[in-house]
Amino acid sequence: MAKNYFNRYIWLIDLIQRSGHISFENIDRAWRRSSLNPDGERLSERTFFNHKDAIFDTFGIEIKCDRSLGYYINNEEDIESDSLKNWMLQSLSLNSIMNEGSDLRDRIICEDIPSSQKWLPDIMAAMRDGKCLMMTYQGFTKDSPNTFEIAPYCLKYFKQRWYILARTEKFPEGIYSLDRIKDLHPTDHTFKLPKGYEPKDTFRKLYGVILDKGPVETVILRVEESQVKYYRTLPLHHSQEELESGDGYTDFSYRLVPTFDFSREILSKGMYAEVISPLWLRREIAEEMRQAARMYNDIPEDEE
Repeated sequence: MAKNYFNRYIWLIDLIQRSGHISFENIDRAWRRSSLNPDGERLSERTFFNHKDAIFDTFGIEIKCDRSLGYYINNEEDIESDSLKNWMLQSLSLNSIMNEGSDLRDRIICEDIPSSQKWLPDIMAAMRDGKCLMMTYQGFTKDSPNTFEIAPYCLKYFKQRWYILARTEKFPEGIYSLDRIKDLHPTDHTFKLPKGYEPKDTFRKLYGVILDKGPVETVILRVEESQVKYYRTLPLHHSQEELESGDGYTDFSYRLVPTFDFSREILSKGMYAEVISPLWLRREIAEEMRQAARMYNDIPEDEE
């Protein structure tokens, strides 16, 4: 899927979503004014229907037609209840506005996502078509890149980075960051997802993108009162449950595999979050905090 078609899909989704209902004539009129169409060409019905089908195959967004009202997004309620699709639709809408040359471009500040635009279209096309990809990849701990074939299973966005979960000749499941890909191109080899495979199941008991097959545990986190509302509005994990509150704190529980990236997240909270259980994790976090504190022992006191 070429990048210009990817941007067209984004543009069309956003136009229909913002319009509610829109006729093909008005879609064509908007397309002739779009910055993605500098020559002002008309949008043929054949091209429109090809885009509509590709949007469903790629994003799961279903565009239908009401004879009296025009085209609309049929499964918008499903999208609103699906956190990923809802986030994606909002992101696509913002991206479309930016691409249309809005004079607010310099007043909208977004976090950078390394290499997402470069590799995402090809990966999504391969996922849709069941095609393997030849990838040249260099992890941060490697001195040189390696080239190998992958069967792309799913994409995951986490902490400003896109990751691809894929099967390789050596590993049934591996995860790779898009910003560490050096080269990527499609092959003639095809693949099929394992029967009954659900990508969400892979990450359901994980915090982020570290694939850990360890046991699921209950983690109790005690959060300082000033931070509690942040946890309520943006949970650390979908399993988060609010427990008892005490004098200046609230406890939250999580059912997950306590992976390395989950420990990093807890450490980033500093003195505002305390691990109550399990005991081994409490000890691990405490030791890392002690080591971090020792790094600052030699700071001289301010002179009078």
